[in-house]
Amino acid sequence: MSDVRPTEPKAALARLLDIMARLRDPQSGCPWDVQQTMQSLTRYTIEEAYEAVDAIERGAPDEIKDELGDLLFQIVFYAQIGNESQQFDFTDIANAISDKMVRRHPHVFGEATTDNAGLTEQWEAIKAQERKHVPQALLDSVPTGLPALMYAQKIQKKCARVGFDWPEVAPVADKVREEVAEIQAELDAPKRDQQALEAEIGDALFAMVNLARHCNVDADAALRRASQKFANRFAVVEAMAKAEKGALEAHSLDELEQLWQRVKRQETSA
Repeated sequence: MSDVRPTEPKAALARLLDIMARLRDPQSGCPWDVQQTMQSLTRYTIEEAYEAVDAIERGAPDEIKDELGDLLFQIVFYAQIGNESQQFDFTDIANAISDKMVRRHPHVFGEATTDNAGLTEQWEAIKAQERKHVPQALLDSVPTGLPALMYAQKIQKKCARVGFDWPEVAPVADKVREEVAEIQAELDAPKRDQQALEAEIGDALFAMVNLARHCNVDADAALRRASQKFANRFAVVEAMAKAEKGALEAHSLDELEQLWQRVKRQETSA
């Protein structure tokens, strides 16, 4: 079955599930795939998710298709391992998310109606109802394994929903300046305390995430775009430097800075 390329979704998924089962076969499967556990797969899942995001950000349809396929394969991999241990299978996974989406969208699948302003409150109320049998603190539901920026943003949102938040952006910006000043104080100290410096930089980053949230900016996306902008500019600087002297290392820092400023001016005038 796995050698036939289907033309409709159900058959395509069945083919993928069959391929996964064959890869995990203890006798005839791939040794690497057979050795994997849910725990060993997590790093690959994170990598695949970020590679899919990168392809989407670059607007590359063929790569998006491939990367989403890699991400889907991760889900199928977990499903196969779960099936082998008789914990769950792909059908259970699909049904679980389908049930959840129907349950959390009564305005679509039921008789409840609400306007856009009330959708977030409705969503959170339903989630709270789902978790009511599990005693937990407010932030216990936020996975600590999330990327740091996303983790900071999520716990800030949770606290904001119960009123623990500044009502406007001005004091948030003040907090950022305060945290940066504390970093400078650590840098100016007669004897630098590396642990204290790390803590202050962490506080400043946390404050910046909070500022981004108050400005309706996704901190992770903003940093990713800023990093990509830097990488694109540096690639042009590198090309210029190599054209002039054959290597980046042949230039002084001042010369590289001049090239950097030239690239920025070109962007502005373009």
